[in-house]
Amino acid sequence: MESFLEGLGTIAFILLALIGLAVGALAGAISGRGKGLYAVIGAVAAVATPFLLAALGVTVLAAGGVLLVLVVGAAGAAIALAIVGVVSGRK
Repeated sequence: MESFLEGLGTIAFILLALIGLAVGALAGAISGRGKGLYAVIGAVAAVATPFLLAALGVTVLAAGGVLLVLVVGAAGAAIALAIVGVVSGRK
């Protein structure tokens, strides 16, 4: 896991958090509620998704470069926010 973090780099890590914040803020604006909460959930999910996939053995992320990691992080944040929206009953 440490090698994945070293390979990812600090800048990509920060970009993942910023993309997650943006996706979360957008989801909060669309739903009309909880912009801050959605932004935090989005940031955590965007950062966690590439690490989760790396832990599961998905090696394509390492070969795909930073852009693929950022796209996967944004998709992970969107999926996590959709799940939160369904579970909380908010539309």
